[in-house]
Amino acid sequence: MARGGGSRGGGGSFGGSRGGAGRSGGGGFGGNRGGGFGGFGGSPRGRGGGYNRPSRPVFIPTRPFYGSRPRGGRYYGTGGGGGGNGCGGTGCSSIIIILLVMGAILYFFSGGFSGSSSGSSSITRSTIEREALPEGSVNETAYFTDQTQAGWIGNQTTMIDGLRHFYNETGVQPHVYITDNINGSTAPSSAELEEFSNNLYDELFTDEAHLLLVFFAPDNNSYMDYYVTGTQAKSVIDAEAGDILLDYIDRNYYDNSLSNEEFFSNSFRDAADRIMTVTRSPWIPVLIVLGVLAVLFLLYTWWKRRQQQKDLEAKRTEEMLSKPLDTFGDSAAEKLAKKYEDSNKK
Repeated sequence: MARGGGSRGGGGSFGGSRGGAGRSGGGGFGGNRGGGFGGFGGSPRGRGGGYNRPSRPVFIPTRPFYGSRPRGGRYYGTGGGGGGNGCGGTGCSSIIIILLVMGAILYFFSGGFSGSSSGSSSITRSTIEREALPEGSVNETAYFTDQTQAGWIGNQTTMIDGLRHFYNETGVQPHVYITDNINGSTAPSSAELEEFSNNLYDELFTDEAHLLLVFFAPDNNSYMDYYVTGTQAKSVIDAEAGDILLDYIDRNYYDNSLSNEEFFSNSFRDAADRIMTVTRSPWIPVLIVLGVLAVLFLLYTWWKRRQQQKDLEAKRTEEMLSKPLDTFGDSAAEKLAKKYEDSNKK
């Protein structure tokens, strides 16, 4: 996805400048995103439904954004069972299980199960500890505006749920403005979208603690979005946090299992959780688990060898006790008596 970035002067009583960035995406045929559009062979499913979204991006042409083991059993030193101190059925099974567990853990923490939002390697990492804006910073307003002719949003409760979660976590109230034209144009440049978004912020809000996301979707196959953060909100929604939000929007847009409301709601919910938590390296828990498994394996190996030694000693003792007494030869007393008898004969 192409990236965008930018800010404008002003920012009300807090001084400084507002933050902003945007992206473009979409593509594919035979699918649609909003209700009421025919698309290229796609069929609309009504407002707020689960629409088929394109599976690969087609970018809107705009200026660049910146933005083998031995045979036999155990070796007892005597009698059959050739081979050495082999792996043993139980021992090998345990080792295999441990290796499988280690492999599964490595796969999980390295992003193998990237369907989980927290494990997705495609989302920007959060490297900064952030504090939510204090209460009273926001003059609370509506959470979204649907200006499309077809009407993207049908279930307001689902839509607002994730946006309100974002507000509760960050102290920044989001507002999603969905439109199919920018000042009447269905093919605006990124500069026009940026200017429109900044002007719209002043029209909608009376504080600098909002985040405005303008989501421009002229048809079923493409979109552009741009967000503006107030100067106060920018202390929480910095460039990295903005990238996290746009990453989730990019990823969830192509999830055909999500309705339009879930697409926006989930994106803001997941973004808030990630923004307000420093993303730990996935290798830290992996190394901890591997260390624990290594200690357990060493303890198991020590116990196994100790058990084998006990079995060996028990086997030897059993063999000695089972031997007939005559196999041990004359006793010391018999030898002494015989020696004494021989000396008397002399």
